[in-house]
Amino acid sequence: MAARTHSRPHPATTGGADIRLPWWALALPALAFLVLLALILNPSDAHAATGEPAIARLLERAQQLLAR
Repeated sequence: MAARTHSRPHPATTGGADIRLPWWALALPALAFLVLLALILNPSDAHAATGEPAIARLLERAQQLLAR
């Protein structure tokens, strides 16, 4: 005689998602958005770098290494 298997009961639903986010999960993206928006609205605060930027030299060096 085969043993009966019991199916798992479905979890009870409360009618909505019960997910709680920490405060920083909403605050950090909102803060980043506001900072970028402030930079777009006031471009006079963004100054061009004098001389060759380090990131450009780094990318150029990486390109030279990959070309070998």
